Amino acid sequence: MNIEGIDRITYGVEDIATCKRFFLDWGLRLVGETDAGLDFESLNGCEVSIRKADDPSLPRATEAGPTLREVIWGVTGQADLAVLRTSLSRQPDFQEREGVISCTDPNGIGTGFRVTCKRTIDVAGTPANVWGHAARIDQPAAIYERAEPVEVGHVVFFTDSLAETTAFYESLGFRLSDRYPGRGHFLRCSARGGHHDLFLLQTPEAKRGLNHVAFTVRDMHEVIGGGLHLSRCGWETQLGPGRHPISSALFWYFKNPAGALVEYYADEDVLTENWKPRDFEPSPTMFAEWAIAGGVDGNTRRQKSGG
Repeated sequence: MNIEGIDRITYGVEDIATCKRFFLDWGLRLVGETDAGLDFESLNGCEVSIRKADDPSLPRATEAGPTLREVIWGVTGQADLAVLRTSLSRQPDFQEREGVISCTDPNGIGTGFRVTCKRTIDVAGTPANVWGHAARIDQPAAIYERAEPVEVGHVVFFTDSLAETTAFYESLGFRLSDRYPGRGHFLRCSARGGHHDLFLLQTPEAKRGLNHVAFTVRDMHEVIGGGLHLSRCGWETQLGPGRHPISSALFWYFKNPAGALVEYYADEDVLTENWKPRDFEPSPTMFAEWAIAGGVDGNTRRQKSGG
């Protein structure tokens, strides 16, 4: 099975005009605008669709208000779809449409697969000079005025069925990377790849819904440049910049008019089939080794007062 990552996400929203302004500031390219909604794409062609919350073509919402309604994963070829069809056909709301096979996962989220539409691109992050290995010689590090996300890197959902939903994705080929026993599972969609493509979080309230969508950028400098630009545009930081100790990634979270939160991140761990999942106890320090509350002002380039 060759699952290559997230290929398309679809939000159901209440204010399309505000979402348009937000995602343009976020750094996505608007490729379609009709009465049905908006279509954006990242640098590598990963798609972000915005539709009205009452659009009858959308999967059912798991929570009130604007939220993510569907995640479409990309696979390498038709043979992968044929394998997945057997498993998905047993799930609720199974259907086939325009090259996509989809269903509702045990957590109530619209989930589908298609042959990937993402394209190979020639972009690279800034080489890092670490002790013992200088990868950047006679070359200053990049400064980004804004971000241009490469792709949607992962999604995070609250769940009230952690074990059942995890088992569903593992049956499709996802691998467990790390876990908060009984509370959260980090899953990657292939044996080799970034630390997680999907994180399922079961809080004591045992609710369903979106926690955040994360967009991969080229390097830590683009996380900062993108976050400063969003701040200058007037969008509100939820937390960041900061660093996740579990995945090693640098992050910056913003409140998203399309639902919940949205994240820039870079420099996550890359795992292989040799990786052994670790167990962690949930805590603020396990979520963030360090973080700036309230963000950084895009004009002064200093922490916002009162953050």
